Amino acid sequence: MPSPSKLLGLAAATTGASAAFQGFNYGATFADGRLRVESDFEGMFKAAQGLAGTDGAFNSARLYTMIQGNTDNEPISAIPAAIKTKTSILFGLWASAGQDNFNKEIIALQKTIDQYCDQLDGLVAGISIGSEDLYRNSPIGIEAGEFAGADPNTLVQYIQQVRKTIKGSCLEKAPLGHVDTWTAYVNATNKPVIQALDWIGMDAYPYFENTKPNSIDEAKSLFDAALANTEGAAGGVEVWITETGYPTKGKTSGAAVANTQNARTYWEEVGCPLFGKTNTWWYTLQDSNSDNAITVDTPSFGVVGDNLQPKYNLSCKGVKPKPSSSSAAPQSTSTQSSSDKTSAASTAGEASTKTTDAASSPSGLSTVSSPAAATTTSGSGSGSDNSSQSGKGEQASASPSHVPAAGAGAQLKGSFGAIIIALGLTFFAL
Repeated sequence: MPSPSKLLGLAAATTGASAAFQGFNYGATFADGRLRVESDFEGMFKAAQGLAGTDGAFNSARLYTMIQGNTDNEPISAIPAAIKTKTSILFGLWASAGQDNFNKEIIALQKTIDQYCDQLDGLVAGISIGSEDLYRNSPIGIEAGEFAGADPNTLVQYIQQVRKTIKGSCLEKAPLGHVDTWTAYVNATNKPVIQALDWIGMDAYPYFENTKPNSIDEAKSLFDAALANTEGAAGGVEVWITETGYPTKGKTSGAAVANTQNARTYWEEVGCPLFGKTNTWWYTLQDSNSDNAITVDTPSFGVVGDNLQPKYNLSCKGVKPKPSSSSAAPQSTSTQSSSDKTSAASTAGEASTKTTDAASSPSGLSTVSSPAAATTTSGSGSGSDNSSQSGKGEQASASPSHVPAAGAGAQLKGSFGAIIIALGLTFFAL
């Protein structure tokens, strides 16, 4: 078994500007609801590494669950695919389906340690406990029609459970984090979660912030404001970008127009300054919403189409940083004001749009159950999103596929809901 120091070699190096993790979010299902298997993940990881204009830099994968769909607690097949392709992994445990389901995530984590520790040298970016659980558990998330999340005390218990599981293993020094929206982090009630972590991940989608001026000209400023708010609430804890992106197709959200030109602009102005400097997982390589086909009302965040070819230029060569305007100023880091809540709701991906809720988040998660559980019949997940909405498979309740913006098609509910949906897993198949 390799030493923890070797396994986390990459993670330790992320403080250097040239060593930041750079990749995409990956759901557990295809758009038609079929579960992804090892060969599917392998093909996607290779496609990401071979994207024209990126020099192979997209070699990291963020997952929403440890569990392979249609199994009780077996490790997700993305892991052996990542090992074969030398793709680093940001592991994820779905945390919005209750203690019993989280116990299964823990079992899958333990099995991953037992089965793969001697093959994970340098491939572990970290471990994420939950995805937008605090947002879904908040008044904003509830009003937006989100399903059950998790309260801060529950998340702290889950974090402790993970630390106990990895203690003495090759993953002992893996940095632990949580993924959520800035509106969750600035709420002082959630501070215990931040204090229990090594890093926090921010999901942000200016496209969904339709209660503010959010044309593509304002997108960078909205993103920068969300990041400033998150960093202000972090109290020195490192902030990673775990979800952001811009749709090439979809309905107009406020002043935000979904098209390839605006998606390219967002890539240039927001993505390029992050890549190689800040740990970043873009949303997303390829759409994987199972509840909604991509229509005018269902945003398409994938940077490649069905043929795995880029929809727009992905090169950052020659791109000059754009300064932020002052139109979106950071909020204070206490409890949220009513105006903050309004902004959060829109940030959350216009949760109100929710096309079917499950479709509303980028990952396609739309419910309560665990992302891994996605059954092939439920088909709600979007790839790696089936954690939170668990794929609303038989119950349309939880599909961790993560689709930013309304379930990948419906809104993503801010970056928060989207993440959840992105898991693409439907209910745990119990």
